[in-house]
Amino acid sequence: VPTAIRRYIRDLDLDAYVVGGAVRDELLGLPQTDEDFLVPGVDHAGLRAALEPHGRVEDLEVHGQLVGVRLYPSDREIRRLAPKGIELTPPRAERSTGPGHKDFAIVADERVTIVEDMERRDFTVNAIACRLADGGLVDPFGGRADLESRVLRTVTPHSFADDPLRILRGLRLVSQLGFTLAPATLAQMTAHAAGLDHVSPERIGGGIKADGMGELSRLLHGAAPAPALRLMRDTGALAVLLPELQPIVGYTTDSARQIGTVDEHSFAVVQNLAETGADTATRLAALMHDVAKPETDQSGENHAARGAETAGRVMCRLRYPAAVVRDVRTIVAGHAFALDPWQAEAEAALATRRFLAGNGERIARALVALKRADLAAKRVPAWEHEALDRLDAALAPAAGQPHRLGDLAIDGSDLIADGLSEGPALGGILGTLLTRVVDDPNLNTREQLLELARELA
Repeated sequence: VPTAIRRYIRDLDLDAYVVGGAVRDELLGLPQTDEDFLVPGVDHAGLRAALEPHGRVEDLEVHGQLVGVRLYPSDREIRRLAPKGIELTPPRAERSTGPGHKDFAIVADERVTIVEDMERRDFTVNAIACRLADGGLVDPFGGRADLESRVLRTVTPHSFADDPLRILRGLRLVSQLGFTLAPATLAQMTAHAAGLDHVSPERIGGGIKADGMGELSRLLHGAAPAPALRLMRDTGALAVLLPELQPIVGYTTDSARQIGTVDEHSFAVVQNLAETGADTATRLAALMHDVAKPETDQSGENHAARGAETAGRVMCRLRYPAAVVRDVRTIVAGHAFALDPWQAEAEAALATRRFLAGNGERIARALVALKRADLAAKRVPAWEHEALDRLDAALAPAAGQPHRLGDLAIDGSDLIADGLSEGPALGGILGTLLTRVVDDPNLNTREQLLELARELA
């Protein structure tokens, strides 16, 4: 389908092809966002010269090696559609020079064919090119047939040896697209899983793109994360990427509530969040929420508190942003909250205001989402589901009631003007006032709060 950007590139008199994920997704009937273009028969200098009359051109590098250009078109409408520019590259061949993601040499010139360019790609479904001039497909490795079969197959037997990150990318596609792995691809993943140790943490977790999402985050946001996580475990990739989770693999608790092993339970909880719109931190917390179960079952410690410490270390190691690290730690620490306060309908509103005051609205909603996914993966009495429903239903009304210091009818300056001294005690008084107001919102008037403050001073 000739999108506006494809029509624009076609009209530049370049024999260009759209390649990779955009072709794959279009053949699957999915919307595509990123469109990359291949221009055979030119070298880097020739491609740059052909594009310079049409806008600003920047060199495109991969790990310090020139691979193509990025065009920022003079055409305002196309620039609006592609604010980050349009990537165009000559066909190129790559040769691995070591085990790391950056260890390869690039050959990009007019002599490299489209088929040679396709051969360097990871999976057959990503090794399809579509010629803009006539819509013809170049599919030298049977990618279209694999799309129809929903099978993920490597282009060459050394695909994962060339770039171990492709293992995680393949698992992400299993989650996002519901593919299965070809037997040979599964065997190759298992054989090369140890190579993931050479992949930079950013590419796994925190991401190097503007959306801040690496391959693990994208996997967790897919429609089928549980099958992908099982493959990660079974291929040995989990032991390399998340060794902290290895103790839960195959571990069973004595609890009658638990169904199966802790790893299977954790994967099920992640799966239960798949279609909820949960954010990345909540999904990561779901994966990590029972990480400390084996350790604390022996020591008697709080598994949520200990798990939060472990989860925080993992998120830091994978270079997630500080806000995500903080949220994951907070959600894991709070996920085991008791539902008893919501057993009675009459107590739900007060219990929910206290819950909001202790967590804030955003984290409170994340905790409810995780708790719902957790309960769905357990054997629990019906009243727990009913209590969680009461909490969930009460969140929106309670959020409109005072539950933060900023919601109080007075602040520290009002207390000082009323004769109280500055200092730590002032904060303690405000905290006590908030507790009183959460329990009885009718107290939230200037006069009543100042009177209470005088009694507390």
